[in-house]
Amino acid sequence: MAQETAQQAPTTAHTAPARALLPLILPAALVGVVASLVFVGVSTAAEQLQHVLWGPLPDALGVGRYSVLWMFVMLVATGFAVGLVVWKVPGHAGPDPATLGLDARTMPPVVLPGLVLATGLMLAGGPSLGPENPIIAVNVALAVWLGRRFLPRTPGALWPVLAEAATIGALFGTPLAAALVVSEALAGRPMRGRLWDNVFAPLTAGAFGAMTTTLVFHPTFDLGLPTLGHPHWQDLVAALVIASASAVLGMCAVYAFPYIHKAFLGLRHPMLMLPAGGLVLGALAALGGHLTLFKGLSEVGVLARDPEGWSAGQFATMAVVKLAALLVAASCGFRGGRIFPSVFVGTALGLCAHALVPAVQPALGVATGVLGILLAITRQGWVSLFTAAVLVASPAVLALLCIASLPAWLLVTGRPQMQLRDDGTPIR
Repeated sequence: MAQETAQQAPTTAHTAPARALLPLILPAALVGVVASLVFVGVSTAAEQLQHVLWGPLPDALGVGRYSVLWMFVMLVATGFAVGLVVWKVPGHAGPDPATLGLDARTMPPVVLPGLVLATGLMLAGGPSLGPENPIIAVNVALAVWLGRRFLPRTPGALWPVLAEAATIGALFGTPLAAALVVSEALAGRPMRGRLWDNVFAPLTAGAFGAMTTTLVFHPTFDLGLPTLGHPHWQDLVAALVIASASAVLGMCAVYAFPYIHKAFLGLRHPMLMLPAGGLVLGALAALGGHLTLFKGLSEVGVLARDPEGWSAGQFATMAVVKLAALLVAASCGFRGGRIFPSVFVGTALGLCAHALVPAVQPALGVATGVLGILLAITRQGWVSLFTAAVLVASPAVLALLCIASLPAWLLVTGRPQMQLRDDGTPIR
């Protein structure tokens, strides 16, 4: 009888006492501040170098800042510069970036200077990648190394989680993104205690990372598009179609990824792979225009400020070219992440839908376009929903995004991801 009663009793997770969580606040806060300062430092240095390379330098040479010639010169030169770092700098700027995602592996400290230098050169030179993957990798390595050295009593497995959460909070300017990513990662692992107990320290790190970035860097993701009004049935249909179409386009790049990577890997040397990638990126920039350069966040703002300024064909061209540039840059060895250029692709697709069907509101098109492409490229459901929502800052779009994510997720789940194993096969 006692055994039957025990089997019928509800199972509840034990809540961690406050004394178990309080010692985690200081390490989490320190990681949050340091991770944000690393991100801000690399981003600021890269922006200053970009300003020189794409402003006073071509002006002094009498060459148009975004002329076809200068875009070719800069992208090939960036390939040579990053290739030299990968070839000669100790640590070779880390492992093949095609094998890395947001969940960074811990690297030895000797790798970090080369990885930071390669990332800064890439951000300034114009390839279509963002800072997220390498910055997370740098912050994870720093947190593990410094944490074990100065706070050895803190569990070693905690440092990578804190660094990832802190960097994501710093990148997006809010700890909510970090909490969502951590909760998604915890969903597939056995947990001790309640979810909020497990999220407490990462959320603290994300909050301090986000606050530090907000205070010193003033980031914003709101594109300032007209607010979506009361949704109608036609808005739901548009959301389903755009998100699904965007996810299908993203999956085209995902399926092509291992083949493009293998083609560049066949060149067998970074001083051949990266300049060749720069050459292809120069051709793509000549086709798509200068807005398809760089990580894409500032360029997304340019598109959003004038949704009527380009035709549907031009928006579609920019979306396809940017996705191809992302694919090439991630395959040939440039160190960078894929979230920010994917946001540009989704924005261009959404505005293309608006140009084709004016009844599709720009905010709805952008949000659902970004949602679909991010689901395909990152396979991170919460990040995709969160990013799509904050771009348009419209409460009415949330329900539409949740519904639109369902068919888009069915199109991408269980299929190859845009991340490779060490042997070159895609992760599923």
